[in-house]
Amino acid sequence: MHTIAHKKKLIARVRRVRGQVEAVERALLEERGCEDVVRTIAAARGAINALAAEVLCEHVQEHVLGGADATAAHRAAGDELALVIRQFIR
Repeated sequence: MHTIAHKKKLIARVRRVRGQVEAVERALLEERGCEDVVRTIAAARGAINALAAEVLCEHVQEHVLGGADATAAHRAAGDELALVIRQFIR
């Protein structure tokens, strides 16, 4: 499974997400201004979206296109789809 093969990279992303969410909590506890809180929330959302895009794109490559057995045309299509997914999720 691709999530196991890329476990270290994904765990690092999860830790970034956790840090971003903790920053939102700190901003609220410290009663920072709305602008700071919204910016911090946007950063947390960006971190979770990046994690989702990574898992989804790997899923397409491994499970939809067949991983290492995919033809060059399928890999190219997968790369194009991954680009669209990343652009959409941002």
